[in-house]
Amino acid sequence: MITPTRADTGWGRFRADFQAEVLTRIPEHLERLSWSAERVEAAQRDGLRKLLTHAIAHSPFHRQRLASTDVASIEPASLASLPVMTKTDMMAAIDDVFADRRLSLGAVEQALGDTGTEPVPVLGRYVALATGGSTGQRGVFVFDPAAKAKFTLSIIRPLLARLYEAGGIPPGGLPMAMVGAGSAVHATGAAAAETVGTGLPLHVTSVPVTLPWPRIVDRLNALQAPCLTGFASALARLAAEQSAHRLHIAPAMIISTSETLLPEVRAEITAAFGAPVVNSFASTEGLTGSSAPGGDVMLFNSDMCIIELVDADNRPVGPGVPSAKVLVTNLYNLAQPLIRYELADSFVLEPSVDGPGHLLARAHGRADEVFHYQAGELHPHVIRSVMLRSPEVADYQIRQTRTGIEADIIASGGASTEALRRRLMEALADGGLSRPT
Repeated sequence: MITPTRADTGWGRFRADFQAEVLTRIPEHLERLSWSAERVEAAQRDGLRKLLTHAIAHSPFHRQRLASTDVASIEPASLASLPVMTKTDMMAAIDDVFADRRLSLGAVEQALGDTGTEPVPVLGRYVALATGGSTGQRGVFVFDPAAKAKFTLSIIRPLLARLYEAGGIPPGGLPMAMVGAGSAVHATGAAAAETVGTGLPLHVTSVPVTLPWPRIVDRLNALQAPCLTGFASALARLAAEQSAHRLHIAPAMIISTSETLLPEVRAEITAAFGAPVVNSFASTEGLTGSSAPGGDVMLFNSDMCIIELVDADNRPVGPGVPSAKVLVTNLYNLAQPLIRYELADSFVLEPSVDGPGHLLARAHGRADEVFHYQAGELHPHVIRSVMLRSPEVADYQIRQTRTGIEADIIASGGASTEALRRRLMEALADGGLSRPT
């Protein structure tokens, strides 16, 4: 039995409820992985009607936008009749988006501000996560224990299925090293706090990517975790450390998350560790997907979300055509209804033949990351390829300027500003910019 470690209204109580939900729902979610297209569609139909009914009843934001919707007859295929919801729309009216009328942006921001390595519950019932980036407005998202458990299960259920196929969960749960965020305001930073205790199939140890690089290497050498999970850029740096014989680990499973996994980076990681990489996608908005080890086609949680791959004008795109964005309708997080919510990600639909009925797609990264200059467009991989091959760069943020880029760099030691500047200028010039700065 899971016993709360803090006051019943604090994180210990939330974690106990969350873990109980996870343990109860594991068999159901393993079964969902093999659902047929007909069963997925039925779950979408039922979930959509429940979501819309709840949103209209409890969220003033959605009540106004969905006033003319015939909920009883709506089908997943007719979602195009509903308005698109952007992050700007949501954040401008966030208090009215929340279905629990006690929730407010002020309370959520207070909790996020107080968050360290453990989440700080809001109203004793919700945990909050934040998401954003240099190209978009910050967004906040809340989950009750049941919704957080479903979100987590949608991420880990492919891994659990592989473990069961290989003979079962290791005694005490599978140890995982997470090279991700250092704060629990991000899903990768909250994973360690969520798996504290006994009885869960996975136990995560956080290795924050914000640590100095030698400390990350030392911690991983000490842990010797059989499963290594982390940002794609962090895994690439770890592959370089392994090849340089400073890192000495032998993970049987490697999972890339949160960032686009480039084919050349996948190859470097596989070569360094001798293990295939699982590519995963997890958005705080509730959309998740995972590939087979070594594969690049991901199976998404379309039993839990309705996923629309659309062009810039929100028209559906077919197989093989990169989408300009993805519209997500989250069917399981009723506290903060997201209905046709716009994600600036580019997916390429893959036909599903004689397999599970879930959506299959390749993730091609953020559509809004492309840099636009008078000379033409510059793909962010031009910059990222330099950074990934610069082990002295622990983290970075890029902003476009009129004639090039401005970069904020967190260096892990031994960094040469001029050498990095020269490599970036050469890459920008090779990408088509004349005399870049």
